[in-house]
Amino acid sequence: VQLVESGGGLVQPGGSLRLSCAASGFTFKDYHMTWFRQLPGKEREFVAAIGNLGISTLHADSVKGRFTISRDNGKNTVNLEMNKLKFEDTAVYYCNAARRWSDIRTVNNYKYWGQGTQVTVSS
Repeated sequence: VQLVESGGGLVQPGGSLRLSCAASGFTFKDYHMTWFRQLPGKEREFVAAIGNLGISTLHADSVKGRFTISRDNGKNTVNLEMNKLKFEDTAVYYCNAARRWSDIRTVNNYKYWGQGTQVTVSS
């Protein structure tokens, strides 16, 4: 399993970023995909998930209405469009894959993690 996140950077409050995750080593279309983030000094937390067919999505309350998860099963990628960014969105963002929808929110259900991509919201 390989998960490579990209697209992070420095952005001002109110700005936008688009994160991407390239997945390999497993049958991408069979897995639900998720985004997590880890704020400095905090536990890794769930951000968003998308079903394997791209029909169902779930976003954490803290990002609902600002972030949008999407996927491309032809390219084995999952994206996170982030708008109206806030200081508190500063974190390292990680993508991951889950077979069961019931597992998507729980960090301990995931065995492999990529390096993540740093998002810094600062003026």
